[in-house]
Amino acid sequence: MARTKPARTNSPTVSDHSNGNRRKSESPEPSGLRERKKARVRQDILKAAVKLFRKHGYEDTRVDDIVQALEISQPTFFRYFPSKDAVLREVGRRAFARQAEILKSELSTEASTAERLRRFYESLAEVTEVGRPLWQAVILAGAMDPVRSPELRGPEEATVNLLREILAEGQKRGDVTKAFPVVHLAEFMEGLFNTVVRQWAVDLTGPHKLSERARNAVEFFLRGVQP
Repeated sequence: MARTKPARTNSPTVSDHSNGNRRKSESPEPSGLRERKKARVRQDILKAAVKLFRKHGYEDTRVDDIVQALEISQPTFFRYFPSKDAVLREVGRRAFARQAEILKSELSTEASTAERLRRFYESLAEVTEVGRPLWQAVILAGAMDPVRSPELRGPEEATVNLLREILAEGQKRGDVTKAFPVVHLAEFMEGLFNTVVRQWAVDLTGPHKLSERARNAVEFFLRGVQP
């Protein structure tokens, strides 16, 4: 009796498994890893650009200078930042994020409203003064202006909301007047500080340092909001 051949199946062989494993190893890297790499490159570009802005000034720094410092191509730079101005706007966005962190930290303390505001604006003035060429460019370019840069409206609003919270606590404690809504008081303080900083940015040879101008602005505001 003739032996019948076993039916052919489509089951994978050992070779098929090894090929499958090889194909898996050659598959694209996970999306999470790609995103981390992109974030790292973006951060490297930002750091290199800020370093050059501080050293040579914003106007005298070219995109060519940034890409040469990093040894990357111009297309790579423009893949992450459409322009040099976009780098400044990112600096502005991160500045708002840092301000929010400082205000959150102040809200966690038992300090008075006056102490909280003095420390907050003193820290802003110190950072701005130390990085003068960079922050002068940020201010004059309107890189932190949510009207000119709509993508900054969210970060700016988050910062202002925290300032309102500090002032609202001050009203509850009785060290801030209730004659004006908190929203208006926050606008007054922000407008006062921003005016002082803008004036400093175009008057760097003036008789007073930014830290002194900011301190006087805060004291002026505090006297005006006393109950």
